[in-house]
Amino acid sequence: MLTSPSNALHSTPHFFPIRRSKLCRSRNFHSGGGKLCSLSLLPASRFSVRALVRPDVVSEDGGGDSGALSFPNHISVKIPFGNREILVETGLMGRQASSSVTVTDGETIVCTSVCVADVPSEPSDFLPLYVHYQERFSAVGRTSGGFFKREGKTKDHEVLICRLIDRPLRPTMPKGFYNETQILSWVLSYDGLHAPDALAVTSAGIAVALSEVPNAKAIAGVRVGLIGGEFIVNPTVKEMEESQLDLFLAGTDTAILTIEGYSNFLPEEMLLQAVKIGQDAVQATCTAIEALAKRYGKDKMVDAIRLPPPDLYKHVKELAGEELSKALQIKGKIPRRKAISSLEEKVLTVMTEKGYVVDEVAFGTTEAQPELLEDEDEDEEVVPEGEVDQGDVHIRPIPRKPIPLLFSEVDVKLVFKEVSSKLLRRRIVEGGKRSDGRTPDGIRPIDSRCGLLPRAHGSSLFTRGETQALAVVTLGDKQMAQRIDNLEGSDEYKRFYLQYTFPPSSVGEVGRIGAPSRREIGHGTLAERALETILPSDDDFPYTIRVESTILESNGSSSMASVCGGCLALQDAGVPVKCAVAGIAMGMVWDTEEFGGDGSPLILSDITGAEDASGDMDFKVAGNEDGVTAFQMDIKVGGITLEIMEKALIQAKAGRRHILAKMAKCSPPPTLSLSKYAPLIHIMKVHPSKVYSLIGSGGKKVKSIIEESGVEAIDMQDDGIVKIMANNVASLERAKAIISGLTMVPAVGDIYRNCEIKSMAPYGAFVEIAPGREGLCHVSELSAEWLAKPEDAYKIGDRIDVKLIEVNEKGQLRLSVRALLPESESGKDSQKPPTTGDSTKDKGSPRKYVNTSSKDRAATKKIEAA
Repeated sequence: MLTSPSNALHSTPHFFPIRRSKLCRSRNFHSGGGKLCSLSLLPASRFSVRALVRPDVVSEDGGGDSGALSFPNHISVKIPFGNREILVETGLMGRQASSSVTVTDGETIVCTSVCVADVPSEPSDFLPLYVHYQERFSAVGRTSGGFFKREGKTKDHEVLICRLIDRPLRPTMPKGFYNETQILSWVLSYDGLHAPDALAVTSAGIAVALSEVPNAKAIAGVRVGLIGGEFIVNPTVKEMEESQLDLFLAGTDTAILTIEGYSNFLPEEMLLQAVKIGQDAVQATCTAIEALAKRYGKDKMVDAIRLPPPDLYKHVKELAGEELSKALQIKGKIPRRKAISSLEEKVLTVMTEKGYVVDEVAFGTTEAQPELLEDEDEDEEVVPEGEVDQGDVHIRPIPRKPIPLLFSEVDVKLVFKEVSSKLLRRRIVEGGKRSDGRTPDGIRPIDSRCGLLPRAHGSSLFTRGETQALAVVTLGDKQMAQRIDNLEGSDEYKRFYLQYTFPPSSVGEVGRIGAPSRREIGHGTLAERALETILPSDDDFPYTIRVESTILESNGSSSMASVCGGCLALQDAGVPVKCAVAGIAMGMVWDTEEFGGDGSPLILSDITGAEDASGDMDFKVAGNEDGVTAFQMDIKVGGITLEIMEKALIQAKAGRRHILAKMAKCSPPPTLSLSKYAPLIHIMKVHPSKVYSLIGSGGKKVKSIIEESGVEAIDMQDDGIVKIMANNVASLERAKAIISGLTMVPAVGDIYRNCEIKSMAPYGAFVEIAPGREGLCHVSELSAEWLAKPEDAYKIGDRIDVKLIEVNEKGQLRLSVRALLPESESGKDSQKPPTTGDSTKDKGSPRKYVNTSSKDRAATKKIEAA
């Protein structure tokens, strides 16, 4: 039932169906021309709402263009979204898609469309769901900063949001639905305050709910922050800058489907509180979406669901049940995989020989038609050419021989996999043992060692069971930082990043090597955020840090192995981390009653690849003994409750403690000191006004300093912070001296020892008192004796002691050697030039020589005493 929009509802949506009617005649619109201008609700089914009209749109009535488009199916709804409401519109844009919606939060707008293929694809164990998310730079009124102004390759953070959309939707899809489904999501407008990621997940949930896709439940996503000790749902971008928690949560109105986030060693108890607050917000949003879908959604394609015949399960169990149980008990991953694959091939062979398996592609094709035509009536009337009457053409049924029940090869493989999964679960629940003999809370054997690569700045090899990660750390300056081009409009540089690589050899397979997959980007980001919390500040450790994690072996939880190996490699590189962290992946068997249990879910610690594939949960948790730094949970069932999550977190904490104790026994241990091959970085502070003089016109000065000293790079900031990176101490010290000399503030009276004469002029010598800083010692100040020219006493390259006696208005320095001489010597009447003629002529009238102003140092003026 419709409710007046004046009554604010938080649990149910406001439905504003749009029908073309007379538009507002007045031009006195608010600045947002697309906002609601008036509402008119009528009883029963006849109602209209004047909404979302632009002042430049001409009404159908009253002299407008009779050919103007109308949108009779335009729906505008406001639904709760945390502590505020968002506007949902459908029927206005993208009307040929199965469904298309635009969702507005503030001035951030996300458009999402869903399309479904008409014909199902070949059945498989993977739902053909494809998600693409893109942030248009036009959303903030600019273009890309690169050479190519068109949006192209999906950026890493866009890939992460694609995964956030995919993961909660996939468990709501029914088994047996093989029609390819594509979700396209674009950020059309961004206001810089309301983040588009959680909005995009909710938009996708709305679009799928309104489409023909037969999903079980509507989903929504929210973000939860911890700001000033208070949990806030969907905080603004500015608020998130102060948050101690970044939690993304998606689910349905009854359960949690996925969580992902990062925190500053948040205790498990507070994490559960945040999840509870986020779940309440998701429930309110999902309730509104369900009501919207019930009223305006399309009929679901339930008829397209195709499941294997029930009889096939009985055949597979009879043929392979006992042997499959034994194969699942093989401890080694590769031998177990080969045994199961061989058994699957055997089942297919036997069923094919018995006539139960048919190739669907060949069955019913033209090659079978000649055999069918042989059974036609031989006395069929022959119609002369050119005398065909449409009434004489008949389609007669072709008798077929009864055939046995046939199964496709794909169905057999799907059933075989499901039977394997159930047998694995039964062994764990009934026997209390896993494939490798561990108990549900057991951790695989751990071995770790550091310093394997002598020329790398830091390295470690972390092995846990059959999962092995090689982590390598590289240290550098700001030039090594990773630049990110985003919607914010400002250049962002990451001083720490982790790159995760998963080659096909890690699972003993042959495959292509290329750009990182979405999985690799997601796993790398999770490990990166888990380690980022333990890093020192830029002031304490002014390095850009890169961690490479290459998975050499994989049998589950390779991202958490990257956390453990990355932590050890950072310590081996001499990075002063705050503490050690470790990661662990938790699994679950949801319905234990089916396999002889009491019905309560069974939590598994440190899951393997088979337990991940056959289990119902993949919950990765990283942190130390006290709290959590990163977490990610994927659910393969309808969702879990807070009680189950609490049990998994407590069990994960015990597992982390065990792993950290093993990491502490690493042999050989991390060096905890900088490698001799790592660059040296020195930070010094100069007066901000001196920064420009250090850079010079077009950067000439700083380039000359780099060339003269031999350092690698010099980075200068407007606040006077100067970072020098060098490969050896000698070049570093030389650069420090030059910069100190150029930026020092000399004071009259300072004395400089052992200074080099750099050049000569007729009026004096230029002396370098510090690297890059020179002053003039006038010829009259070079000696107590009278000199006609500087070369009479010194030559270029000589070293002298000087005293600063003047700094003029231009900052030029005037130096003196004579001022350092003893008074008895410097006070002698020794500045007289040689005379010719009567020496007694000038007796009693001594002459004194003084320097002119600094503007004309080439000339001197003789002043005679009266």
